[in-house]
Amino acid sequence: MLHPAKLHFGPAGIPPIILHPHTGGVVSGINYLREINLDGTELEFVRQVYLNEKSADEVKKAAKDDLLLTAHGSYFINLNSAEKEKIHASKDRILKAARMLHLAGGYSLTFHAAYYLKDEKEAVYNKVKTQLNEIIEKLKQENNKIWIRPETTGKPSQFGTLHEIIKLSQELDQVMPCVDFSHLHARNNGGFNSTLEFREILTLIEKELGKQGLNNMHIHLSGINYGEKGEKNHLNLDDSDMKYKELLKVLKEFNVKGMLACESPDIVGDALMLKKEYESV
Repeated sequence: MLHPAKLHFGPAGIPPIILHPHTGGVVSGINYLREINLDGTELEFVRQVYLNEKSADEVKKAAKDDLLLTAHGSYFINLNSAEKEKIHASKDRILKAARMLHLAGGYSLTFHAAYYLKDEKEAVYNKVKTQLNEIIEKLKQENNKIWIRPETTGKPSQFGTLHEIIKLSQELDQVMPCVDFSHLHARNNGGFNSTLEFREILTLIEKELGKQGLNNMHIHLSGINYGEKGEKNHLNLDDSDMKYKELLKVLKEFNVKGMLACESPDIVGDALMLKKEYESV
């Protein structure tokens, strides 16, 4: 399912086993999410790609057509590394995650693309673009149509402003943004947290990427703790200053479609709260 018909809600991760009466890992987690009226989830490939061909096929059958699957790639990615071996390893990690998500019937893969280090931002952009283009070409050869989503990041030291991610999406095939509204809020030390600013973000996306930019979104949301250097840690939404109710109203106003993955510590509780709040708007 590469073009969702609505906005799906789910946790970033399969719920811990203590939260539901089933056993059996990812498939049981998916069945549980459907039981509680969530319709998406993000597989966390952040430390390893924990599916194989057999288990990916089982996940695909469990998700069917109604539960949208995304994934978060490895934490160990830096497409701007000074070491060629680390760039090669980063690309391999992205490809491995994309291949397994494709086998699982998934929709969209996100990851933190790079760090600026001490390099000029334009040079970093060009380097990231080159590496992503090579990844996309390999996926095309394999007929893998997974969306590749560099994420908006939470610290000024990380590559990933909204404008950088939009520009990559304009210049590369099969690339679209993962918009982490909490990261945008933290990166700007408390900004991007009002109805007006949420509208400005979505208006910019539609202007630069067309209607597909709104019909094909991968969103992250959580509470977040931040300071002058940006993101510190995630919080539950009601323990934070994140104006998520205003954001949900704007998402509905713009008729956004795709996936909203909740990254709060209480991934299931906050995902349920977001979906119920959205449906009540």
